[in-house]
Amino acid sequence: MLNWKVVCLSLGLWAAMSFIVCVAWGLVTPESLHMHAFLEQILPGFEWLTWWAFLLGLVESFLFGIYTGAVFVPIHNAVNRRWGRPPVR
Repeated sequence: MLNWKVVCLSLGLWAAMSFIVCVAWGLVTPESLHMHAFLEQILPGFEWLTWWAFLLGLVESFLFGIYTGAVFVPIHNAVNRRWGRPPVR
């Protein structure tokens, strides 16, 4: 069984760090390799690259990670209860 708080926080932090990596990648690579079009499509209100947009994208990424965990954990736990191994006693 998964703890939803741990999974949600872990996925939120992973998504936020991934966002930072994507922005850093866009700053050090030629424009043909940028991720800004993708980020602008998946993050509402994000535009390349202002401080406000960076903070907004960071918060949105974190919240999307939390949402993913909040949806995944109950599904995983339900499937695990139904078809998982019996608990060890």
